[in-house]
Amino acid sequence: MTGVLEERAAIEREIAGRTICEQLRWAAQGHPDSPAYSDPAGDGWTTLTYAEARRRVLQIAAGYAALGVRPGDAVALMLVNRSEHVLADLGAVHAGAVPCSIYATFAPEQVAYVARDVGARIAVLGGPADLARWEPVLGELPALTKVVMLEGAPEGDERFLSWEAFLKLGAGALAADPAAVDARWRAVTAEDTLTVLYTSGTTGTPKGVPLTHANVLFEIASTQRMIQLPTHGTQISYLTYAHIAERVLSLYLPLVKVNHVHFCTDMANLGATLGRVRPVLFFGVPRVWEKMTSRLQALLATQPPEQQESVRAAMAAGLAYVEGLQHGRTVTPEVREAYERADAALLSVVRGLIGLDQARWCATAAAPMPVEVQRFFAGLGLKVIDVYGMTETTGAFTVNSPDVFKLGTVGRAEPGVEVRIAEDGEILTRSPLNTRGYLGLPEATAELLDDDGWLHTGDVGSVDEDGFVRIVDRKKELFITSGGENVSPAAIEGHLTEHPLIGQALAYGDRRPYPVAILTLDGEVAPEWARARGIAFGSLADLAAHPDVLKEVEAAVESANRKLARVQQVKRWRLLPVEWTAETAELTPSLKLKRRVVHARYAEVIEELYATG
Repeated sequence: MTGVLEERAAIEREIAGRTICEQLRWAAQGHPDSPAYSDPAGDGWTTLTYAEARRRVLQIAAGYAALGVRPGDAVALMLVNRSEHVLADLGAVHAGAVPCSIYATFAPEQVAYVARDVGARIAVLGGPADLARWEPVLGELPALTKVVMLEGAPEGDERFLSWEAFLKLGAGALAADPAAVDARWRAVTAEDTLTVLYTSGTTGTPKGVPLTHANVLFEIASTQRMIQLPTHGTQISYLTYAHIAERVLSLYLPLVKVNHVHFCTDMANLGATLGRVRPVLFFGVPRVWEKMTSRLQALLATQPPEQQESVRAAMAAGLAYVEGLQHGRTVTPEVREAYERADAALLSVVRGLIGLDQARWCATAAAPMPVEVQRFFAGLGLKVIDVYGMTETTGAFTVNSPDVFKLGTVGRAEPGVEVRIAEDGEILTRSPLNTRGYLGLPEATAELLDDDGWLHTGDVGSVDEDGFVRIVDRKKELFITSGGENVSPAAIEGHLTEHPLIGQALAYGDRRPYPVAILTLDGEVAPEWARARGIAFGSLADLAAHPDVLKEVEAAVESANRKLARVQQVKRWRLLPVEWTAETAELTPSLKLKRRVVHARYAEVIEELYATG
């Protein structure tokens, strides 16, 4: 305990009084010509340097002030990942305001709820698709005085302002009174709210989580002590800025490391962007890694048998090497030599093909990572390691580092962070990373934070003798069978989705004699799998009913059951003729399963599965 408190005090001294405003000033003055943000433009990029970016941020801050934004007011943002999103966000911070990125998949009523709850005075939207989510509820937002739009601002409507007109307004205001903006950002303190992020609705209504400059800078400084990332590195920003991981990694961290952020505005282009940018770090939620695995496996399946065997042998050497590097293990000379041969002949080439040959740190979080996916990338010589955190803890508070890790765990507590397991198995944490509480929700805050400052994560887990944390499941998501057995649905689902054909899985069994599962096909892999086998189909629904597909899925369920305890094994299952997405509401915007939605939507299917038993 003494060591943790000493580490905490050292980090707090290091970041004392610092703000993100001061961090941008430092980066722009110390590295004015370093590239900061690149947007895709045809086959190339358009790039802003740190000096150019800060000038634009100050203009935007002046523009907000000219529109009547006061210190403490909120600015709502709904844009894809692009430089304007970051600049609009940082401009709000420099005006003393509080930016709030809203999930672009939220329905109009959810948009209205968040905008009202945070008290948004200005909204910055990307274009017509974003406006379509706002327009039905604009009349319900009397506090909202102006909507700035990058593209497609309705003409002749004084509620709207084009991005070009907004920048012109800000440039004029800054030139007329530069001292006013200077005074605004200098008045910002480390304890001021830097942003409000909303939970993605896994367990109900989204809740606003205010995070301070001190929260964020502690997170970066603490993580840096475990993961030494280079300065002036390349990064890709592609996950929504409404998600804490992307916000810390590609909005705030680059201001400390002077990194060059490349924006990927469409997830469909992620693979190509990886190949062009070759980032020094890459974070993906498990679904991103699963899709990469499925595509690579599908590609491998098209190769001649002798080549497939060569790849499997090389990946076996890669897996043995990475597993041997885990904390508490050793790599024998024979394993190292076999890996080096495989790496030189094949594995390094594959990593280069997928754009991860320069990555010093590859990580995942937000949901359980299937073991086989992690082992697949280990076979390529890549450590795709788990971290663990929440919006309420400013992101990760336990971390596996490239040098100290255990596969299957979420790592050890970051420096300055306390972690303990409550009597009922819930993971608790206490540190300067913890939010002060939910916005305007004192009862929910009291459930989150106890009187001693411990934050209750809602997750059940354990800590081993080396301090590595393992997650079992969400406390409220464990189900109890009619036989009294506590079962983790995530453990079952993780094994089911190891098969490339299965895109999503939901396991159910509360107060029932055994678990059942509802499955969907992977919309990208399933068609390729079918074409490779000469199966004719017109839609995903056709494939879900095809006997060959059903036979393969049955084999996948049997394979999963062999890895599960008897009480966890799936006795009945149903393959649905649809995909689950954030747009169809079965997944959150961060691609986590909305169990309540699936339970309600497929209640009849669940009843039929038990009726056939």
